Amino acid sequence: MLEAMGSFFSAVLPYVIAFIFFIFLVVIHEFGHFIAAKSLGVRVNEFAIGFGPTLLKKKGKETTYMIKLIPFGGYCAMEGEDENSDDAKAFCNKAAWRRFLIVVMGAVFNLIFGLIIVGITLAPQTAYATTTVAEFSETATSNAENGLMVGDEIIEVDGRSIYTFYDLSYNFTAVKDGNLNMTVLRNGQEVALPNVPFATEKYEGYNVIKLDFKVYGEKRTVGTFLKQTVNTSISYGRMVVFSLIDMIKGRYRVSDISGPVQVTATLGEAAKSGITNMLPLIALITINLGIFNLLPIPALDGGRLVFILIEMIFRKPVPQKYEKWVHAIGMIFLLTLMAVILVKDVWAFF
Repeated sequence: MLEAMGSFFSAVLPYVIAFIFFIFLVVIHEFGHFIAAKSLGVRVNEFAIGFGPTLLKKKGKETTYMIKLIPFGGYCAMEGEDENSDDAKAFCNKAAWRRFLIVVMGAVFNLIFGLIIVGITLAPQTAYATTTVAEFSETATSNAENGLMVGDEIIEVDGRSIYTFYDLSYNFTAVKDGNLNMTVLRNGQEVALPNVPFATEKYEGYNVIKLDFKVYGEKRTVGTFLKQTVNTSISYGRMVVFSLIDMIKGRYRVSDISGPVQVTATLGEAAKSGITNMLPLIALITINLGIFNLLPIPALDGGRLVFILIEMIFRKPVPQKYEKWVHAIGMIFLLTLMAVILVKDVWAFF
């Protein structure tokens, strides 16, 4: 009996840990809004983790803190956020720059947290992968005869700049064929290499480049650690942006989008093999959340920022009724998309 319970908990615990981390990422985002609002003199009426029926509630000096039944999400409800208010501490009565900072800080907190996690991930490593070719495998097709040479620093693949090994890895996935247009730094000069041939293999229905060379490592110092932390975080962010662009272009399938259920499951699988495998995923997800929320989509923070920017440029706010309609339509679209993704994620388990 005890052995069975131990096996059950060892199987379930990674998913519980993953679930807690996922909720924490949401809390980080909303806390960014909360701390900015409080700092800039805006009244926060409610701070909630989750949606739906309230499970726990605590009334503070001016804010009610709540934990709700459906844990995937949360909100920071400010006075005068979506309606007019005579309260001097209302969101709608504050200067545009203050409102801009309050709205943007949710995403900023996600990005800062992602940067910290990336740093924690890189700290134990003694060397960091570069994009400079060190040696080729015996069966390499991309070697000197066909383009690449030892010592080449890869700086561009198919028109996209390469700054880190993560950039390289992303651009080696979901390729049409094995021929890539590359640009390298060779002896201090930029050299264009058209149609460099690589062998490919199938992975989840996509063509993926089989890496046939190794890259040099960069020794860890304070300087290289800081540089790698920033560059890797930027690379994660670029992957998010390029993934959306590539999905629109048809390089990836819309069905590849994952919701909270699948994300938690993926984190749980990573947690089974140790926290070190889980941390890069957490960093990627939180940076993903930060950037996605900054997209100029109605109902998201980015959509709200567009209206504030219009006000700052033209010195006149967009009539609130029009803004509310735009955000309402955007919210319907997002909720519908979330419902479809949720059904897809759950269906995948059966």
